[in-house]
Amino acid sequence: MAKYLITASYTAEGAKGLIKEGASGRHTAVQKAVEGLGGKVEAMYFALGDADAYVVCEFPDLTSVLALSMAVGASGGARITTTQLVSVAELDAAAKKSVSYRAPGA
Repeated sequence: MAKYLITASYTAEGAKGLIKEGASGRHTAVQKAVEGLGGKVEAMYFALGDADAYVVCEFPDLTSVLALSMAVGASGGARITTTQLVSVAELDAAAKKSVSYRAPGA
């Protein structure tokens, strides 16, 4: 399964919901949504700064990640960005591949 970093920023309505149900309530809701799509939450953290929450999770396929993204966006409670994470082994394998490429103007 591929790993993803989901970064969430709550809207005003989402922040009201977070205050009402607490961080553990949000964690439970996120875990249920991810697991319902066949995924697994590895870690979830709340933060100060540009984003309000970070979730590291695994999904079996891209369509599951897209489904979660659309559902969260449609809810209006948060804006998320999703970044596919690359393991050390995956990057090492990519570095060993031969690529026929010419830089512009070269």
